[in-house]
Amino acid sequence: MIIDIITLFPEIALAPLGESIIQRARAAGIAEVRAHNLRDWSEDKHRRVDDTLCGGGAGMLIRPEPVFAAVEALRRPESKVILMTPQGRVFKQSVARELAAEGHLLILCGHYEGVDHRVVDALVDLELSIGDYVLTNGALAAAVVCDAVIRLLPGALGDERSPEDESFSDPHLLEAPAYTRPVEFRGMAVPEVLLSGHHAKIAEWKHRKAEERTKANRPDLLS
Repeated sequence: MIIDIITLFPEIALAPLGESIIQRARAAGIAEVRAHNLRDWSEDKHRRVDDTLCGGGAGMLIRPEPVFAAVEALRRPESKVILMTPQGRVFKQSVARELAAEGHLLILCGHYEGVDHRVVDALVDLELSIGDYVLTNGALAAAVVCDAVIRLLPGALGDERSPEDESFSDPHLLEAPAYTRPVEFRGMAVPEVLLSGHHAKIAEWKHRKAEERTKANRPDLLS
């Protein structure tokens, strides 16, 4: 997979992807991630890419010209163009799986008050949000999407079973609580059923605890 990120802050987009599992996946050639500075496509002598809003309003908006030029320079026939925006579809594990099947992701990072809507109308295949809150810029959100997608690629985790046993592998349940040694720590013991070796009882316990945890923390998933 190849991922191109267009942003005003390339270093921010790449920094979280330079460690641990994601860096190993990149080093192994499983994923190639490149970050590009949107200002490189600005025709303004000061490399400005923003302007005031038509119709009034606070803040500045990213102009269409540099975004169109950047996308047209980087887009391929198989590209999926994504805009990181608070107005987008909420990013979930199911969306990460969809994107992991793509060959080329071209991610646009919003900034200021966002981008001129002609970019959305003419270039964007998917508007995406990582949650109902506002970040300083979309580079952080792009890094989150890259991390979630790359770790789903074959070979990225090493153990091919790992993604199947994580939170949101079942979209309606969180993971059950997990324990390791020591069996007893500061008066708190590992539940006996997990030490029993009885696989059916352990599976039943995990399912029950997953339901309890979901009801307590994310009741919206059960609906």
